[in-house]
Formats: sequence, C-alpha cells, structure tokens
Amino acid sequence: MRKIAIIGGGAAGFFAALAAAKNNPSAQVDLYERGSRFLTKVKISGGGRCNLTHNCFDPDSLSSHYPRGARELRAAFYRWQPQDTLDWFAARGVKTKVEADGRMFPISDDSQTIIDCFLNEANKYKIRLHKQTGLQDLKIEEDNTFQLELSDSSVVRADSLCLACGSLKASPLLEVLQVLGHEITPLAPSLFAFNVSDKRLSGLAGLAVKNAQVQVLPNPNTHSGPLLITHRGLSGPAILRSSAWEALTLQESKYHFDIRINWLGDLKETQLREQFIVFRKNSPKKSIKNTTLKALPKRLWERLVQNTGIDESTTWAQLSKKLENSLVIACLDGNYSVQGKTRNKEEFVTCGGVDLRQIDFRRMESKIIPNLHFAGECMNLDGITGGFNFQAAWTTGYIAGEAMAKRKI
Repeated sequence: MRKIAIIGGGAAGFFAALAAAKNNPSAQVDLYERGSRFLTKVKISGGGRCNLTHNCFDPDSLSSHYPRGARELRAAFYRWQPQDTLDWFAARGVKTKVEADGRMFPISDDSQTIIDCFLNEANKYKIRLHKQTGLQDLKIEEDNTFQLELSDSSVVRADSLCLACGSLKASPLLEVLQVLGHEITPLAPSLFAFNVSDKRLSGLAGLAVKNAQVQVLPNPNTHSGPLLITHRGLSGPAILRSSAWEALTLQESKYHFDIRINWLGDLKETQLREQFIVFRKNSPKKSIKNTTLKALPKRLWERLVQNTGIDESTTWAQLSKKLENSLVIACLDGNYSVQGKTRNKEEFVTCGGVDLRQIDFRRMESKIIPNLHFAGECMNLDGITGGFNFQAAWTTGYIAGEAMAKRKI
C-alpha cells in the first residue's frame, strides 16, 4: 500500500490530501496538524465567511495578483484555476457567490460550510487525520522514502511527503530543509495594517473610503482600493495590497516609513480643480466645510479642510489660491508617517520560504529530493488580499496531491 503523508492541516494540506486520496483510493493518506484544530485560517478568513477564491478565470491575469510566485503560478493556474475550484465545491453541494469586488464566498456566508465539506470528504476517502502532531525531523532512505519523526515521538514511514505547513517562521522544518539542500528566501510578514498617529485621522476610526490610492515612498508604484481608518491607523484592501507588494522593503525599514494617499483614488488634479470651479459658480456663499465631495465621508472632508488652515466659515467665493492649493494636496497628495504594523485579523500571510527555483511546479516536487512535494505558504509565493492566497493553496495542493497519488512505487 502506498503511504502518503501531508504535513499541515490548513487549506493547502487538506486539498493535497483530498486530491491524493481521490486519485489513488488504495493509498493510505495521513494528514498531520501541529495545532489542536484543522483549517484555522479557513475558519476566520473573510470575517468568518471564507473568501475562498476570486472571480478571475484567466491564468495570466490571475497570476498578476501575486507579488511573489507570479511566473510559476501562471503555469500552475492552467492546471487548476478558480473555475476548477468552484466546480469542485459545486460538485460537493457547496454553492458560491461573487461580490462586487470579485471576492467569492460560500452562499451560506459561513466558513464552517467549507470546513464541513473538507471533513466530510476526508471521511469519505478514509484519510487519517492527526491533530497535535507535527513533523520534527525527517530522514531520507536509500529508496527515496521517508522516515518521519513526529512531535509525539513516534516514527512513521512515507513513500511521498508533502509539506503544507504554512509559514516556515519559527518552524523546526526550516533548518531541516536547509540541511537537505533547500534554499530559504527571506521571510517577512505580508498583508498587515499600518499604524499611523496623525491629527488628520484622530477620532475618525470606522470611516471608510471606497477607492483610495496609496503609495509607499519612495517607491513610485501605487495600490488602489477601499481604505479604512482604524483606531491604530489605516487598513483595508489598499493598505493590505501595499503591504504585500512592499513586504520586504517595509521589513528592512523596521516598519517606519512614509506613505502618500490620494483619498479620491485615480482622480487627477485638473479634475478636482474643475470640481472646485463648479462649487464656486453654483454655491459661492456655501462654506467649504459643509460642501462634501461625494467620494469622501463628511467627517474626513471636514478634517482635511480644517487641517489646511481653512476657517470653518470660509466660503467658496472667499477661498484663496494658496489655500485651494493646500486643499488639493490634502485630498490628492497627503503624506502620512507610519510607525509600525498591526496584523490584519482576517489576513495573515508570510512571504518568503522555499526557493521556487528548486521546485518543479508541474508536480510541486522538489528538484533536489524525489518524492518531496510542497503546497501553500511554505514556498516563496503569496498573493494580495481578495481570495488569491486560498486559490494558490488549492492549486498547489491539488497538483501536489495528484502527483503523489499517480507516482508509481
């Protein structure tokens, strides 16, 4: 009997186990999870709803949402992409829906739906699930099988092994992989909120802007999307995307850096000034403070006006050129200092991990050690917020599981 072991009971590990069991029903598939629960990220993702993938079905376009691993994943997505994920869940009775921003959720809006689906499938295929059992060490036998030393002091044999253990940070497997010849690219947090203490934001926690543009200075790249003011600073997709793309740079800065915010998204200076001209013409006697731009929450607009030095009684007819210039800068080109990071509750990802050059993505197999496969976050690949990290987990997990199942002893 072929013995397949998967280390890590998260999204990638479960999908690898299910793919292996389905493609080789006669194999013995064991799934080991160091923690006391399986699928913990699935449980809390998307505010407990599980943002399981994104409504993007073109592999080339899909791969562009990954700061690291885009080239390798592009080919992998031709094997397994969001439509395959949706079809897989639909075949098991899990209905899904798409939201306006492209994120996809189970129609139940409950991540437990996904967890129950996986557990039912695992039971159906007689996958052996082991909680509170991690991999401490491994030895490679002359026949390219593995002796696995587990955290409960037991030793088991496996013909094929898949590491889907999530981030290698603080993992005993990091050193093991290095000893075996695998290079580990630098590890750094990704998808985190920015801590900002600024009088322009004080007291505005809870306000959201539907489409803002964020630039991490001095990098010229900008990242757009909804932005949320929090008690600690700034969060929301625009911030999380910025943190993902600039993860390594921000770690080097020790999370003290400056950002530039266009609160009006892609609105240009000429367009904003034209809007001001309309206000002057149609509402010359109306105070600037009480003339809210549609794209901004009223309290945020009032705060921006106040901090440019415009008196609350100043009307559009009284607005000087100098103060107009200050207001334009406040809306489109405001600088804010970041003094640290806060892990986002729903998204926590680490970039870095096993060097992708040492992995054959056709089988998610090590180019150094036969029968050793990888899936998910332990590799140097990560996506922005929006369901992309789960899709990478499903894709790499499926390819690894299928490869292990079909390998001949």
